[in-house]
Amino acid sequence: MAKKLLLENVRVRVSEVTYEPGKPRQRHIRPTDQVIVFLDDCEYERTDSKTGEKTVRTRKSGEVLWHDRGEDAPVLKNLGAKPYRSLLIELKDRL
Repeated sequence: MAKKLLLENVRVRVSEVTYEPGKPRQRHIRPTDQVIVFLDDCEYERTDSKTGEKTVRTRKSGEVLWHDRGEDAPVLKNLGAKPYRSLLIELKDRL
């Protein structure tokens, strides 16, 4: 997974994230509220952190997801033959 910072200020951080085929994104806890915007059609395997259950998800370019701060971000693996990209929009706490 490669992450390229596109914009950052006191309220938001926007990054373009590229997921390479077959390379897993490691599990982590989301540090902020987040909006994910898929830039490419993709198919990935999601491994549930608690049960180990693997499910396959398909997303279309333009699809948008919301995630809460503190939420588990499980292991994901790109099942496609080429990389796919998404925008990661992280909302910062207001001071």
